[in-house]
Amino acid sequence: MPQTPPFSAMFDSSGYNRNLYQSAEDSCGGLCYHDNNLLSGSLEALIQHLVPNVDYYPDRTYIFTFLLSSRLFMHPYELMAKVCHLCVEHQRLSDPNGDKNQIRKIAPKILQLLTEWTETFPYDFRDERMMRNLKDLAHRIASGEETYRKNVQQMLQCLIRKLAALSQYEEVLAKISSTSTDRLTVLKTKPQSIQRDIITVCSDPYTLAQQLTHIELERLNYIGPEEFVQAFVQKDPLDNDKSCYSERKKTRNLEAYVEWFNRLSYLVATEICMPVKKKHRARMIEYFIDVARECFNIGNFNSLMAIISGMNMSPVSRLKKTWAKVKTAKFDVLEHQMDPSSNFYNYRTALRGAAQRSLTAHSSREKIVIPFFSLLIKDIYFLNEGCANRLPNGHVNFEKFWELAKQVSEFMTWKQVECPFERDRKILQYLLTVPVFSEDALYLASYESEGPENHIEKDRWKSLRSSLLGRV
Repeated sequence: MPQTPPFSAMFDSSGYNRNLYQSAEDSCGGLCYHDNNLLSGSLEALIQHLVPNVDYYPDRTYIFTFLLSSRLFMHPYELMAKVCHLCVEHQRLSDPNGDKNQIRKIAPKILQLLTEWTETFPYDFRDERMMRNLKDLAHRIASGEETYRKNVQQMLQCLIRKLAALSQYEEVLAKISSTSTDRLTVLKTKPQSIQRDIITVCSDPYTLAQQLTHIELERLNYIGPEEFVQAFVQKDPLDNDKSCYSERKKTRNLEAYVEWFNRLSYLVATEICMPVKKKHRARMIEYFIDVARECFNIGNFNSLMAIISGMNMSPVSRLKKTWAKVKTAKFDVLEHQMDPSSNFYNYRTALRGAAQRSLTAHSSREKIVIPFFSLLIKDIYFLNEGCANRLPNGHVNFEKFWELAKQVSEFMTWKQVECPFERDRKILQYLLTVPVFSEDALYLASYESEGPENHIEKDRWKSLRSSLLGRV
């Protein structure tokens, strides 16, 4: 059975061909083309276009793009039911007297389509209705031939493994979130002098950057491409009664990843605000600047941005006496790289460089590209908001979905990179579970380190002391 090629090969780098000076648009069976590029089509025609026959197999970019975007119009199980129906009817798979030769020609193609679906969108199959249809169609294909039976079994086993791994990952996430407590509660019960800090757990910034990269790649790996689309699902205007599947908010892994970014920012701020002595706080800031720089060199832009945003939080940035002891030149360079002006121009240039390096890489170390995730989501959000899903004639706006798929497929390439660094369980455990301060607790720690500078800060300090510490 043919293996699915890597994602990077799918969308060519020149992107979508928009040469508008050629022939006029031509229509073919409910699909509109321009210069051989599919621009739009009715939903029914697009579904037909997905289903292979003896002489035709859909282009792989089309399969990915349609499976990704179709969920804006119908539930995956409804699509699967239609695909199964078309396969069975058209190819007469249900006919016991059907032409065995014909079935032999079409079976590998249907199997290949199912394999692409289960490999790229495995989470669709957490729905029992999907699984039922998949097994039914696979069984029809396999009933005739021993080789297909083996391939069907292989496909199903691979899918079940992926779903089991996802369940396990979700259990680990739940366990982590149930064990993490606010650092303040720990502070009340434990004298500060025996509190561990990150430098005692990992004194080398390079090692910490590597462990952060482990966490990033693991969490990225579990995000399904469909989560980007499901985050923006609204009612389909041609759907009169139902919103376009209500349990659609299946974006847990994407949300868990955003939560990790926030946790890392708060962890950085906590570690800086914790120490009583100014020189210790300054040392902590310099340590994180070095960690951020190593993240930049690795291509881990998400951790880099989380560290910078932790250092820019008000409770940290107001520590003027502490910052006066810090050599900030390296920090200024990093801030310049992640400067939001001109729509993050500097960062986008650095990201393109890392993506380029990744394409020609000889080692997994050079393959790493971990984008600043919130910005990636924002880009996809604006692409989604900026264009209609449907054209005035009711056709699905496929030109929009080519663009969407191109952005998501690039992410798919990056998330498949194996982390080349050795895991350090002790450091990972600390990063994922050590308690961090809430925003109020950060302000309190900041005022305790460097007293309030004006009446507003003084009042805030007093109210935080009484509410958090029960002191007046």
